This record gives sequence, structure tokens and C-alpha cells, in this order.
Amino acid sequence: MEELDSSIRNLKLSGHVGFDSLPDQLVNKSVQNGFVFNILCIGETGLGKSTLMDSLFNTSFESTPSPHNLASVKLKAHTYELQESNVKLKLTIVDTVGYGDQINKEDSFKTVVDYIDAQFEAYLQEELKIKRSLSTYHDSRIHVCLYFICPTGHGLKSIDLVCMKKLDTKVNIIPIIAKADTISKTELQKFKSKIISELQNNGVHIYQFPTDDESVVNVNSSMNAHVPFAVVGSTDFVRVGNKMMRSRQYPWGTVQVENETHCDFVKLREMLIRTNMEDMREKTHCRHYELYRKRRLEQMGFSDVDSDNKPVSFQQTCEAKRSIHLQELQQKEDEMRQMFVARVKEKEAELKEAEKELHNKFDKLKKDHTEEKKKLEESRKKLEDDILEFNRRKTQFAQQSQHHTLTLGKSKKNSLSEHHELYVGYSRNIEILIYKMVQDVIYPVDLPVPLVLINPSKRMKLVLNLNPQQRFEEPVHPLTTEDSELDHLAEFSALL
Repeated sequence: MEELDSSIRNLKLSGHVGFDSLPDQLVNKSVQNGFVFNILCIGETGLGKSTLMDSLFNTSFESTPSPHNLASVKLKAHTYELQESNVKLKLTIVDTVGYGDQINKEDSFKTVVDYIDAQFEAYLQEELKIKRSLSTYHDSRIHVCLYFICPTGHGLKSIDLVCMKKLDTKVNIIPIIAKADTISKTELQKFKSKIISELQNNGVHIYQFPTDDESVVNVNSSMNAHVPFAVVGSTDFVRVGNKMMRSRQYPWGTVQVENETHCDFVKLREMLIRTNMEDMREKTHCRHYELYRKRRLEQMGFSDVDSDNKPVSFQQTCEAKRSIHLQELQQKEDEMRQMFVARVKEKEAELKEAEKELHNKFDKLKKDHTEEKKKLEESRKKLEDDILEFNRRKTQFAQQSQHHTLTLGKSKKNSLSEHHELYVGYSRNIEILIYKMVQDVIYPVDLPVPLVLINPSKRMKLVLNLNPQQRFEEPVHPLTTEDSELDHLAEFSALL
């Protein structure tokens, strides 16, 4: 493809065409859409930030006083719609609440930096949308930062240098000496010189009013020499001559806010609003935002050149990035598939092990059950044998007891010899005559006849009767023994 000739020919028109009205068209379009301007005010509490904003725009924004006991820095943004003649301005004022009030001021600037980056990020995300609506998008990017310096007369604080150093690549910084009426003019000039020297020594870049435009080169060059501006703000009006002017009344005199011999308020308003407002908007978009956008796109993997420093288009970068993402996605899918298979195998092994344990437990329970059943069968068989033996003995005993009952009266003297002893026992349900023989054989029998208790070794005898209620009665025949023997015999009977 042949390259087109880049030379441009100048042609003279033979008549009026009409494109000389383009500036007017642009002005009309801009006036119709209105303008947006965002100001960030940074400074310690009580330096007069809100008062200066009221003085700059000649209105009252009705801001509330900020507390001094906040644990961290807070940013408070308020948006106002102003109109002057037929020009509309959507003004956003962002105030730092609690800045510099903490004992540890190390991270005081971090909240401010994060806020500025967040506005850049929001605009970038709107740009990257497939369907963009930048014409209706409310641009919240900070166009200028008014940094309020405490009028100590001894130079900048460490927090001032650190904060401005962090912000000089993100926003247009204009340093301001607040409450300039608290120091003398001589001290003020020395203070300004010291501030500029410290800024230069620490590599802090503040906003320089442009000198490339011939229409404003002279005024901007002279105003650059007055930075930082020493300003005074006031919400009170004092009559000076025939005019009501913003002033601060003191016992020793009156400080007029708009008197250039008293402070630099007029210079600040001239440079900030009337001369360089559009330049600040343009530099915010073309310099600070572009720097942020470039860094963010590089983080996303986009670049203007490849590894060989050859220029590449945005489409090529997107295709390369897409290919890399697809490869990474495929790799992750393979890894997830392998991980899934490994986990399935691991789970199967666990289930098999659990199944094996259950089988072993079942076999053990089955074995224990078999052994227990065997023991129970043996116990049952033994019990049946004992029952048979008991019944056999019971039958045998019944036969023997019948024989003993018939011969008891005749042979009691001979049978109750020194070889055995006769005892009497009693129960609530049955009466039991217990023979404790020498061979230790026990025979229970029914005996509705008087019973005789004899202990040949102690030569004692007791005759007892049983009544129908199965109760023992008194002896029929008293014994001819001593009282001690009777007591012993009674104890013997009670024990039975």
C-alpha cells in the first residue's frame, strides 16, 4: 500500500464558505452543556478553607464547621450549580476534614491520594465501556488542589512536603498561605521565599501558569512569581467609601480582602477562575489522567510496543492478551480436572477403607454373637440338667420325708444322737423343718405336729407347737434348765 503524501497545500478561497463560525459553534455548544470544575482544599482545620471558597465565588456555600477530634482524615464533597450571565458551572468542592489533627500524621495523605485515584479509575472504567456516555457522565476528577499552608513563618511542615510530593503527579497544586493577615509583610516575603526553596529542594512540582499562550504570557509570568499566594478570606462586608467590601475588622484597622496591597486574594481569583480554569481542566485530562491511564493499562497488560520495541496496535495487544488468557484458562481447566480426578480417587480409597472397616466390624460382631449364643446354649443346657436333678432330688426327698415322718415319734430318742442336731426354722409362707445332718443334707417337709428342739451337747430341750396362722407359740413343757440357758435357747430360736 502506497503511503499518502503528507505535504499539505494551502489554498485560497474564492468566496465565503462559513466555517469561520466554528469557534462560535463551539462556544454555543459549551455554553449549552455547561462546564465542570472540581476543587480540592487541603489544610488543617481552622485555616479558613470554607471562608476562602465563599469569597472566591462570592456566595455562601453554607458549610458546617469541622470537628477537631477525628481519628482519621475524611473527605467531604459538595456539588453546586452556579450560573453567571448565561454560563453554567457545576462546581464540586472537596474538603479534607480532620487533616493534620491526628498525633500520628504519617498516613494523613493516603486518604487524599486514594480519593483522587478513585475518580481517575471511575472515568477510566467509563471510557472502557462498550457503550459509553461521556457526554452525560459527571466528571469528578480533581482539576486543582488548593493546599493551605499554616502561617507559621518558619517554613513548611513535614506533612506538607510529603503530601504535596505524593500529589504533584496526580493534580495541579497551588500552594496558598492562609490567614496572611497574621504575619507582617516582611515576614511574609521571607516565608514565601523559604517555601519555594523547600519545594524545589524536595522535588515538589507545583502548578505553573502557562506561558505558551501569547494572550496571557505576560500576566501568567508575573503571577508565577507571586506563588504561593498569601490570601485572606471573609464573610463580613464593611463599607469602604461608597462600596461594601469583604473585609476583616480589627482594633488596629481593616483588612480588605480584595485590596491587592493587603493580600493576594485578587491575584488568586484572577489566575484560578478568570484566566487559567480551562487550562487546569485540560492539564488534568491530558497530563495527570493520561499518566494514570497509561499506568493502569500497563498493569492490565497493554502496551504501545512489543518486546522488540516495535509499535503494536490496540487490537493486536487485545488478541495477544486474549490468547494468553485462553492458554491460562486451558491450563487451569487441566489442573482442575487433574485435581478433581485425584480427589475422586482419594475419596474412593477412603470409602473402600471405610467399607473394609465395616466388614471387619460386622465379622467381629457376628463372631461375638456366635460365641455368646454358644455360651447361652450351654447355660440353658446346664439349667435344664439342674432342673432335672432338682426334680429327681425333690421326688427322692419326698419319699424319704414321708418315711421320716412316720418313724419320727418312735425313733426320736435314738435318731437324735450325738451324730446330728435338730433345728427349727420359720418362714412367712411355709414352715420348714431343717435337718442339719452330719452329711449337710437339707430336707424341707410339712409338719403339722409339735416340734421338739434338742441339743444333746448342751442337754437342752424345747417343745413348740404351730398354730393355723403359722406362728410359734410358747413352749408346752417348761424346761428345767438355768435362766442363762433359757436366754441362750431363746437367742438360738430367734436366730432361726
